[in-house]
Amino acid sequence: MNLILWRHAEAEDVAASDLARQLTTRGRKQAQGVAKWLRARLGDDALILASPAARTIQTAEALTDQYRVVPDLAPGASVDAVLAAVGWPHGAAPTVVVVGHQPTLGEAAGRLLSGEASPSRGWALKKGALYWLASRERDGDAQTVLLAAITPDLV
Repeated sequence: MNLILWRHAEAEDVAASDLARQLTTRGRKQAQGVAKWLRARLGDDALILASPAARTIQTAEALTDQYRVVPDLAPGASVDAVLAAVGWPHGAAPTVVVVGHQPTLGEAAGRLLSGEASPSRGWALKKGALYWLASRERDGDAQTVLLAAITPDLV
């Protein structure tokens, strides 16, 4: 399976609640740029999952209107909740895109790439950036491979 961990783009600092925070003008441009890069590489069978936060929904909408809001992906979600939502390592779909939050996405990438159940540190992920990971089997061993790491500045 392919797993894309996409952090929401830049959002306003203050709103009525954390879940209500909207993307800034810069954030909308970041989301559109990364979405354009992704759209050229995603198959029609990709499943897009977003946190219920307004900023993640707006980021996902830059890519498509075909996404699913998953309450278990809200800010503060656990790595286990993310991996359960996507069906790692076999996949709820051949490619799953999670539009979510730090530090959870960085912790998920750290766990999957290090092979440690509880890595001491997750990986930092800039606003609007993504990690593209793939699960595979080699010589009977399960592996996670980093296929891409993209920031909005690079697209």
